[in-house]
Amino acid sequence: MHIVILGAGQVGASVAESLASENNDITVVDNDQDRLAHLQDRLDLQTVVGNAAYPSVLASAGLEDADLLIAVTQSDQTNLVACKVAHSVFNVPARIARLRARDFLDSEKLLLPENFAVDYALCPEQVITEYIARLIDFPEALQVLHFAGGRLVLVAVRAYAGGLLVGSPIKEMRNHLPPEIDGRIAAIYRREGAITPTGETIVEDGDEVFLLAAEEHIRAVMRELRRSVEPVQRVMIAGGGNIGLRVAQALEGKCQVKLIEVNRRRAEFVATTLKSVLVLSGDATDEELLQQEAIDDMDLFLALTNDDEDNIMGASLAKRMGCKRVAALINRRAYADLVQGGPIDIALSPAQVSIGTLLTYVRHGDVAQVHSLRRGAAEALEIVAHGDQKTSKVVGRRIADLPEIRGAFIAAIVRDLAATDDLNLFRLGMKKQTGRVLIAHKDVVIQTDDHVIIFCLDKKVVKQVEQLFAVGLHFF
Repeated sequence: MHIVILGAGQVGASVAESLASENNDITVVDNDQDRLAHLQDRLDLQTVVGNAAYPSVLASAGLEDADLLIAVTQSDQTNLVACKVAHSVFNVPARIARLRARDFLDSEKLLLPENFAVDYALCPEQVITEYIARLIDFPEALQVLHFAGGRLVLVAVRAYAGGLLVGSPIKEMRNHLPPEIDGRIAAIYRREGAITPTGETIVEDGDEVFLLAAEEHIRAVMRELRRSVEPVQRVMIAGGGNIGLRVAQALEGKCQVKLIEVNRRRAEFVATTLKSVLVLSGDATDEELLQQEAIDDMDLFLALTNDDEDNIMGASLAKRMGCKRVAALINRRAYADLVQGGPIDIALSPAQVSIGTLLTYVRHGDVAQVHSLRRGAAEALEIVAHGDQKTSKVVGRRIADLPEIRGAFIAAIVRDLAATDDLNLFRLGMKKQTGRVLIAHKDVVIQTDDHVIIFCLDKKVVKQVEQLFAVGLHFF
């Protein structure tokens, strides 16, 4: 695909890196020449310096030949104008815009082709808010991801000594679980290296383990690796910006929340917006303030300011002062890789969390969901199988008989997926799904319309996976 990306910030750079690695023809537009030079030094792509809303700049980026426009600058107005110009002037088939203001996000009419012509609106702040809300539901987890509308849950946890399965081969998990419960260890990361688990693989203390199970069974499977943690009841948030405010609003009424904002005027605004959250004007790296607000009684500390260094310092200090669990919003990947697993339990990257929703839209074939794992090092795909034995390489075949793709494997299948009227699964209005979850054993036969969950431990094999599931006129 020929893809034009507007904006070379954290989101734009992460998208460019992911798509450039898949042999797409990428052009990135930004006002900042230094940012573009840095991207061009690392990636095989073209760059154009200029205002992303100007038709002349878009023409220089080759928009007339583009298959997709991804407008992810910091300005909603620029992104909207660019999409409109791409549609009206250059006839670009697909257009994605990053939008932050609710005025735009809440108005479907504004985004229609006759208006701003946005096919898909991405709001990283809302995506990270939903992500944090799921982490609070699973306080033991490092990452929580949903597939098939929530029927299947993937949870990353740190294995600790004392867990039932720690020090034992994976095949023994079956002996600990009731017959009606099935789950799978889909991947293990040990000392930054990926391990494709087999029944003989022994789980070690400190492993980062990805568990996959039906939504109603995931907690039982998690108990194999570590003891349960008390539910989160008390949360302290550092930062009252867009993300901090959204998270506080999502938790309001569910937890006892305190929010610290260094800018007094912003703190006053946040205090008037929130009903039951205690808003404090101060510095979250102030040891005396944290002590006064009983940081040692908090179940979770969320450092969500716009400054990576402040977030790292605040979260580290909160942990040292007795907070049970701390998470920090960190935009720079080098920082995130450095601090997670040390004093900071979870490093949150808005770009990496939100990129999955964007990749879902970009991927070829019938890709229903894409989740980025290990800060972009791997991916989990949900692909809908179509066709029959004559037109598909997978339908009607046992998993054991499928062509082997090194670095990729099928982890689970959701069959007979259908929506019900049970709302609010993710506390954000999504419909709950019904469907049968099948953990992928070698004798399972893939059927038409199955939602197949595939792990790609190496992102280079994603294209091969998409081609395997592609439907053709015939293959024989």
